[in-house]
Amino acid sequence: MKARQFDRANPTAEPRRGVVYEGADEPIKNLGTEAADDKATDDEEGDELYEHFAIVVDKGQSLMRIDRYLATHMEACSRSRIQAAADCGNILVDGKPVKSSYKVKPLERISIVMPYPKRDTTLVPQNIPIEIVYEDDQLLVVNKRAGMVVHPGHGNWDGTLVNALAYHLKNTELFQEGSGDIRAGLVHRIDKNTSGLLAVAKTEYAHAFLAHQFFEHTITRRYLALVWGNFEEDEGTVVAHVGRSKKDPMNMAAYPDGDYGKHAVTHYTVLRRYGYVTLIECRLETGRTHQIRVHMQHLGHPLFNDERYGGDRILKGTTFSKYKQFVENCFDLMPRHALHARCLGFVHPTTKKEIYLDSELPEDFRAVLEKWESYSKAVECPDDEPAVRQSDKELNQIFKDK
Repeated sequence: MKARQFDRANPTAEPRRGVVYEGADEPIKNLGTEAADDKATDDEEGDELYEHFAIVVDKGQSLMRIDRYLATHMEACSRSRIQAAADCGNILVDGKPVKSSYKVKPLERISIVMPYPKRDTTLVPQNIPIEIVYEDDQLLVVNKRAGMVVHPGHGNWDGTLVNALAYHLKNTELFQEGSGDIRAGLVHRIDKNTSGLLAVAKTEYAHAFLAHQFFEHTITRRYLALVWGNFEEDEGTVVAHVGRSKKDPMNMAAYPDGDYGKHAVTHYTVLRRYGYVTLIECRLETGRTHQIRVHMQHLGHPLFNDERYGGDRILKGTTFSKYKQFVENCFDLMPRHALHARCLGFVHPTTKKEIYLDSELPEDFRAVLEKWESYSKAVECPDDEPAVRQSDKELNQIFKDK
């Protein structure tokens, strides 16, 4: 069996993610990730939890239903998951979507996108309060608080969002009691200390449908970030691969030459300039581990109070002791990196209507911005660091002041 990586520069020639297996004469192993908190692990792919396979059918293969064929050639993959993927148009044969009843023929090329397979372990349902901002019979969207790990993993086997979901959704298809799936319903995740919106599927169909949107990059994800320094431009785009740091394997790093890591794109827009820090909105085109944090560090603008990527010390400003105390007070108010997943948009699995949801800034983020707002008005900023871009009316709309 021959395997090779996909070529992202030519997506029409090769699928965009995964491994191509030339011939399928033995079971195909699932590709997965395992990262439950802010610590990156060796096999971590990113924040989008789906997998993509491409298979060339053997020359001697007899006619067989595609759902049965894939179930016998893919490890830890049930026919129900494959059928759900087919129902969503996630199974292609020679570039065209097929139903689960389609019969494969020799040398046909099969491409399939699915959520990551079930990870069996001891999952304890826990009655942990969570904020649900949208819910129906197919999915829900949670406004995750900072400090909560998304799913169980090394060092965090309970107290996670999935533990809470396992309790609140124990009668649903993906969260039924005893399932033991530590990533049930997830198609993406956000860091432990990032707050904001996260979509969770409740059915196999919704799970596959949302995974396809993440694969095609049609999901809308907008974040608010407070970063060190001032930008010369009002908007921009960062295109730099993100991969494991060669200096510190616990961290990620940017590789603009594209010789290492995975393709990553972040668009940003300046919302408010406070002189020594800037509030920006980031729009993700890809979903790599710590992508915004790494890209902003690459630009020389680490997130405010991001201890992992150098934002937890004074990087801009004066040497006066009062300024130092002011910044330390801000750090105390928000003892985490300043990043919030504010907006999430997607097409609903069954109604096929577009859904856009917004999340208010949490209190710690709002408190820090109010302090910087007062500081920028009280202190004259250097000529090369203008204080304000947007009007107070526009900013209040962003903050949704009560």
